[in-house]
Amino acid sequence: MPAIKITSSIEEVKGSTPDFSNERRAFCVALQDNGELIRLENDSPASFTEAIGKSSIAWIDYWADNLDKEIFPIAESLGFSSGVVTTLMANKLAGYEDFDTELGLILPAVNVKGLDVQVSPLVILIRKNLIVTLHGRELKRFIIFRRYAATFIKKLPAHALPNDRLTIILSRIIDESNKRNFDHLREIEDQGDKISKQLLETSMPASKTAPKIYKMKHALITYLNILWASLDVINNLRYGDAELLTDDEPILARVGLLGQDVRSQIGLAEHMSEVLASGLEVLTQVYNNQLQTLNNRLALAVAYMTIIGTAVLVPNTLATILSNSVFNLTPADQGWFIALMIGSTVISVIAVYWWIRKQQWLHSEIKEEKTKNT
Repeated sequence: MPAIKITSSIEEVKGSTPDFSNERRAFCVALQDNGELIRLENDSPASFTEAIGKSSIAWIDYWADNLDKEIFPIAESLGFSSGVVTTLMANKLAGYEDFDTELGLILPAVNVKGLDVQVSPLVILIRKNLIVTLHGRELKRFIIFRRYAATFIKKLPAHALPNDRLTIILSRIIDESNKRNFDHLREIEDQGDKISKQLLETSMPASKTAPKIYKMKHALITYLNILWASLDVINNLRYGDAELLTDDEPILARVGLLGQDVRSQIGLAEHMSEVLASGLEVLTQVYNNQLQTLNNRLALAVAYMTIIGTAVLVPNTLATILSNSVFNLTPADQGWFIALMIGSTVISVIAVYWWIRKQQWLHSEIKEEKTKNT
């Protein structure tokens, strides 16, 4: 069994347990030509050049403060051409560039905060005996894999060809990234459960729940776009026949399994989208019911105001007309005048009430109760 040497920066420590409490920006695991396995940590991957030159296979992980600015000098320091990086970085969401002796990939990496889906690029550069992963500070999605990378590489088949080893390590790296992406779907599901609970509260106004449902719908659409982009890259790996990758079908089957995992996640996300669409329909129905209830109440108020207005306006109009000097009313006319006022009020109210009932305005109470029961 090959010896394992753990090296941290300049100091070399044998047989000790690495301290992962403070992760360095650059990390390297390399299997030397003599069978010795080394692990290096530093703030710059350029310090790993000597170890890479003596290695049969190596993996470097680096997180940057500004990936767009740092990727070019880092790639050149590790022996990659500027052409593959320039072509690759033109693709913001996902990309696959095969330069025969160099291979570049961009996979979308998800970071969900609440209902805010943030997408960052995970850049993977591959050449002869080296795989490099570059990403922003906010991701750090290989923290756990860093701890077990030495054990993983040590277990690679000793008789495997270099292309086979590169493909096995690459499939494991993509699998780690996909797992982190899949974890964030649970966060979106949790937010959806909270919104569903709010929909059960009839007192909750639609103006508050509607924006939340829209945000969740937008988060799912963004997440689905990320999954489809990841699937495109995986399909390119599976069927692209890159010179640097293996032609061994059992190993390529691992890449195919990655695609199946992504498809299953796409199915889950689409199902959630359908559930959300149903929730939006329910919310729309609730909102329409609220509007219908308000309209019924307004119609009922107008009906009663019409009756009251008629009871006031008709006798007031008659009194105004009869008070004119033309009619020359005297105290002796008091009896029939009062009877006229009362009679006109009663008749006008009855006439207006009959007309309102005929128009079915007063039936709004019944309609409102039916709406509530529905």
